[in-house]
Amino acid sequence: MSQRPTTRTKTSMSPEEKTFFQTLGERIAAPRNDRGLTQVQLADALGYSQQQVLSFEKGRRRVPVSALPELAKVLGVSVSELLGAETQPAKRGPTPKLQRQLEQRSQLPRSQQRFASQMLDTVLQQAER
Repeated sequence: MSQRPTTRTKTSMSPEEKTFFQTLGERIAAPRNDRGLTQVQLADALGYSQQQVLSFEKGRRRVPVSALPELAKVLGVSVSELLGAETQPAKRGPTPKLQRQLEQRSQLPRSQQRFASQMLDTVLQQAER
């Protein structure tokens, strides 16, 4: 009994899959363009050909699930963003504002940084009383 060689059959995409992969392709192309990467550069980083990347971006070819983490990393986005998953907005609160203030403080001249630190120390000392 001889075994038949396995051949990979190309299955066509359902309309829903076609829509999904076209949208995914747009989510790949946008950050690639934002980062100034060419399709060739992205293909090289992922180990694909430029034609494959073009097919991914046009939604003509399925992006392998195994490629998503590296693709997201190269594009500087999350896998969730690539897939279009809704992300919960970060809660606004004192931490982002404090972080922004610290970053702004670090850009001041040293004498103004010292002055801001002294003022903060004074306010904190008064609050402890």
